[in-house]
Amino acid sequence: MLDLVIALIGPDRPGVVEAVAEPIAAHGGNWLESRMSHLAGEFAGILRIEAPADQVESLVKALLRLEERGLKVIVEESPAQAAPPAPQLMDLDLVGTDRPGIVREISHLLAAQGVNIEEFSTNRSSAPMSGELIFRAQARLRVPAPARVPEVRALLEKLAADLMVEIAVIEEPSGAPHDAGRPRP
Repeated sequence: MLDLVIALIGPDRPGVVEAVAEPIAAHGGNWLESRMSHLAGEFAGILRIEAPADQVESLVKALLRLEERGLKVIVEESPAQAAPPAPQLMDLDLVGTDRPGIVREISHLLAAQGVNIEEFSTNRSSAPMSGELIFRAQARLRVPAPARVPEVRALLEKLAADLMVEIAVIEEPSGAPHDAGRPRP
């Protein structure tokens, strides 16, 4: 079996996920994980599947035929990797008045510390009383070594004060499985 990563974008409409799932199943593929979303009228998704090595070429051709239905499709083979040492997982929740540059500042700090952003979602909404625009970001972070967690936490807290936003960081034990159904901080 080979692992494949597939990225998709196109007009959102009923049946998009089914259109992707059908050729995967027809070629003996197994849908392992995915993130899909509706953004500004578009469907955007990324998924990881495994498929029999002898079916990969025909599966990729079938997936690329989805472009005839308006979906842009990218398929890449995911290389096998040795398991790295158990890193520390952290969940980050940020809320503050919206302004340009928040994502740049947070992502710059994390990259400089060798922290990988595994999941990241943002949105903007109006505050209930004032109507002021509020920015919210949630992230799943992978800190390279558990010993670095206090340092990363302190740097995030300092940046939160500088940006005048609130940040909550929840640490998970090393190697703890991520519960996708668990409410975020």
